[in-house]
Amino acid sequence: MSEFALVLGYSLLPVAGNLIGSAMAEGVRTPGWVRGASLHAAAGIAIALVAMDLVPRALGALETWALVVAFICGAVASVLIARGIKWLQGSRSDVGAWMVYAAVGADLVSDGLMTGAGSAVGSSLGFLLAASQSVANIPGGFAAAASLRENNIPRMQRIAVSVGMVVPVSVSAMLGLWLLGDADVFYQKSALMVIVGVLLLATVEDVIPEGDAPEPKRWISSTAFAAGFVIFALLSAGMR
Repeated sequence: MSEFALVLGYSLLPVAGNLIGSAMAEGVRTPGWVRGASLHAAAGIAIALVAMDLVPRALGALETWALVVAFICGAVASVLIARGIKWLQGSRSDVGAWMVYAAVGADLVSDGLMTGAGSAVGSSLGFLLAASQSVANIPGGFAAAASLRENNIPRMQRIAVSVGMVVPVSVSAMLGLWLLGDADVFYQKSALMVIVGVLLLATVEDVIPEGDAPEPKRWISSTAFAAGFVIFALLSAGMR
């Protein structure tokens, strides 16, 4: 089997986890506190990804100014994504729900990039990176689909955007292999920090507020957030 086919297969693992979560949300009408808890768990996973994986990979290779510039580029991209979604949705109130999906999408794209870049180093590393993300992405898929459902997004549209995640993840994995794999370390790590900017801003500005909207009890939301962080940390450590 060719290297590209292997990477493409690896990139589908995180998407599979996301689709499992989406299917769970589609199958059962969940109460507000469950949606809130799942969103906080997804936020915990995203923060863990940033704190324990993406940023440490960049710290040793980039000077502070490069970290800051790349992060700002990601933050600006997050704002532009939010404005673009708001413009497309007009005066509708479901912009936050779509930004939750944007955050999940940024997480998945980062999975693809890391899978591709890791596979350029060694196929086993690419597989380990993808496998560690597959289970961790289940809460994110559940939270995003449940949030869209609660905001009365049509079912076929919800399914379409969930399945459609295969495209950007596969493309990002190929780019990670083709471009980042042989590129200078500076560009590899700068790309990771751009993803950090998009993911972190979308998580703080949209995912957590959406999770607070159903007003889950504090102990539930805090436990879910901590569980998401810990689960990702353990999976990531176990796969290294």
